[in-house]
This record gives sequence, C-alpha cells and structure tokens, in this order.
Amino acid sequence: MDPKEIEDILRAELALDEVHVKGEGSHYQVIAVSDMFAEMSRVKQQQTIYAPLKDKIADGTIHALSIKAFTPEKWRREKMLNMPG
Repeated sequence: MDPKEIEDILRAELALDEVHVKGEGSHYQVIAVSDMFAEMSRVKQQQTIYAPLKDKIADGTIHALSIKAFTPEKWRREKMLNMPG
C-alpha cells in the first residue's frame, strides 16, 4: 500500500491539519496534526488514527503502524525533530 493512500484515508475520515505517512512493505509511520488531539490521552489519539485504517490492519495490508499525534502548536515546536526524512 502506498503511503499516499493512507494519507488520503486519514484526510477523508479525520479533521487533520497535516498528515505525513512514511513506510514500505506493510510497516508505516504516521504523523498527524490536529487540535482534536489536545484533550485526548495518547491511547485515545492512537485509537482515533487506527479507526479509519482498521480494515487495512485486519486484512494484513498494514502490519505495523507507528503513530505520533500533535496539536498544531506542539507540531510547530517538534517539526524539525520528527519530520520524516
């Protein structure tokens, strides 16, 4: 699965300011940016991002998913350390 396809699914289902997906094979890293993460626990943030991808995870298309979720304010501070290279 192309990382762009994962980005498209997440953009369609979630109100994200930014989403960055990197990966190969069936292992992906997701960085998601939205104000909605401000009041969520880390577990809830991950559940929110997993939800639109659950079918792809269930059928094995996505085997491993690493998630980092940020508010826009925190992302501005963290971007240089976390942006996929």
